[in-house]
Amino acid sequence: MATIWMMVIVPLSAVAAPYAALVMDARSGEVLHSRNADTRLHPASLTKMMTLYVVFEAVENGEITLDTPVRISKHAASEPPSKLGLRSGSTIKLRYLIRAAAVKSANDAATALGEAIEGSEAAFARRMNRTAKALGMTRTTFKNAHGLTENGHLSTARDMTLLGRHLFYDYPEYYNLFSRVTADAGIKKVYHTNRRLLGDYRGADGIKTGYTRAAGFNLTASAERGGERIIATVFGGRSTASRNAKVAELLDLGFRQAPSRVAVNRPSKPAYMGKIGPADNHSVPGGKGRTVRLASAAAVKKSLRPQRRPGEAVVAQAAPTVGKEDIEKALLAAAETITEDATPPAAQGSALATATPKARPKDLVLASVDAKAQTTPKAKEPASDPVQKVVTRISTSGGRHWGINVGRYPSEYKARKVLLKTALNEMETLDGSLRKVVKRSTGFEANFMGMTRESADLACRRLQAKQITCFMIDPGA
Repeated sequence: MATIWMMVIVPLSAVAAPYAALVMDARSGEVLHSRNADTRLHPASLTKMMTLYVVFEAVENGEITLDTPVRISKHAASEPPSKLGLRSGSTIKLRYLIRAAAVKSANDAATALGEAIEGSEAAFARRMNRTAKALGMTRTTFKNAHGLTENGHLSTARDMTLLGRHLFYDYPEYYNLFSRVTADAGIKKVYHTNRRLLGDYRGADGIKTGYTRAAGFNLTASAERGGERIIATVFGGRSTASRNAKVAELLDLGFRQAPSRVAVNRPSKPAYMGKIGPADNHSVPGGKGRTVRLASAAAVKKSLRPQRRPGEAVVAQAAPTVGKEDIEKALLAAAETITEDATPPAAQGSALATATPKARPKDLVLASVDAKAQTTPKAKEPASDPVQKVVTRISTSGGRHWGINVGRYPSEYKARKVLLKTALNEMETLDGSLRKVVKRSTGFEANFMGMTRESADLACRRLQAKQITCFMIDPGA
């Protein structure tokens, strides 16, 4: 009987934060260690990984931009610490809210992000849950954008590790945010919530901390050493120091058990769902006073060709005399001979030049000139040339300083092969661009450079419509 009474009077705080952990090889997705990994627990600010994932998706698909001014609501400004200190009614660029949420784990910034994307935090939480389901996070339910304790707001060590892996592979252009020790958040300089682990553990480069009384000290961390990348998640740590020590122990375990060489199995990026209303009314806000109706809650299957402007001349192009199969063979053969990142455009285009119809004519006919000018001998094309092109618009982007990225790959050869196949798949918008492979510590990035802003934007939208990963690279990148 005495034993029973002792169990009853144990304080709840001693059992409020159960321990759970999972260690994963990020390259293959193989689980190397787990304990209570599927137990639904309070994630605390690990929640912000999903908040930021949805924001990155919205930016990538043109729902909002990094420079969009966000008006701060009274609700966002009233969130408890940790916070940036936003004032109700003030405005701040989206990029600063992202930095505050990723680096400082600011709750007011996270709420403001959710309201900026979906109009309300409740609607944003519903989108977080849709996205979680699409990512395979089967035991996660979000109720808010910041992770403060709320009834039913639960996740697991397995689900948070999956989310951390998707952040790394799906949005590599933003992943560096999670390793910044400091960041400019617009109204103040902010400091990383776990500078100690980033500084003390070799190869650590993120991802996210979390703490509430109900959750304990949580952490999803990632580290890379010699081409191996390990992700570990801990729920229910007793203190920052003990949690960091446990995560370091688990990362060491991962590096010991992970094979030195393994095929990279990138997780599948979920199809873009956009903003989806009630189940019986799938719609996407399309600007002031109008709504774009969606036939179904699915990604775009076909890229529609823009309509011709009034008064523009149209000249049909003759079909190429060489088949796609022949072109692809020539392109892949050319890949074997490329060894330098900054190969001149003329050299990179040599494979295409040998397998396509004759080069475009020296004298192009502008659609804006009058009919009389178009019939002059100078503008007339030689009868033997099967291809005739018309320039319908001159770029006003301020130069060909933009580019696009079509993924990160484990080898230079793989990156170049993808570049060549992508060039073949989207020759219309990538013609004249420079194929460039950039070596990073995490792999080889496949880029097309030397584009205008308009052509880069168009190329990305067309590639994304074909389910090909793509994001723009601005001149300052």
